[in-house]
Amino acid sequence: MARLNKIPMSNVPAATLDRRQAVPALLERHADFLIVAGLAGTAQELSALTHESPGVFGLGGAMGASLSMGLGLALAQPKRRVLIVTGDGELLMNVGALATIALQNPPNLKVVCVDNGHYGETGNQDSHTGLGVQLDVIARGSGFPVVHTINTDADIEEGRRLLRQETGLAFILLRVMEGPPNKVRRNLVPHVERDRFRAALLG
Repeated sequence: MARLNKIPMSNVPAATLDRRQAVPALLERHADFLIVAGLAGTAQELSALTHESPGVFGLGGAMGASLSMGLGLALAQPKRRVLIVTGDGELLMNVGALATIALQNPPNLKVVCVDNGHYGETGNQDSHTGLGVQLDVIARGSGFPVVHTINTDADIEEGRRLLRQETGLAFILLRVMEGPPNKVRRNLVPHVERDRFRAALLG
């Protein structure tokens, strides 16, 4: 097997944030949004943080689907604030969707990627970002009008402001250390989650 090429990252500081503190600090009031959470760590995290709120749809196997689902939701519900919260591994499975989102440019959509540089769902192997790929650079090149990277606690406040900005598409990269998310025992019965989220969607 060919040896993977690790991209030099001299301009990127080492991640120092613990996701168990950083994610709640960034999101704060989850009820302000309809949320699509990527599978694995972020779905666990959002379920634990929101106590399985009906306004959170956490994926459980459709790896790479959160971006497309969130975009469809934002386009279908232009008066609702939609938030996609996903991980680097899940986003990398469908990275081309960033370009589609940027071209559609829904003003009611925000994207947060929790990047720990690992595929936590499949054995904690280094992900592409762990080897130097920079998703914030990809988002910017895809055409996102606003891209913000969080490396330290001091960067979180601007991320919070961008999430609650009334209009405007934005991509926020939250870089965290390797480590487990907050976990909760999730209800993974598909129709239960579907019906619960539909009820929240219809008010």
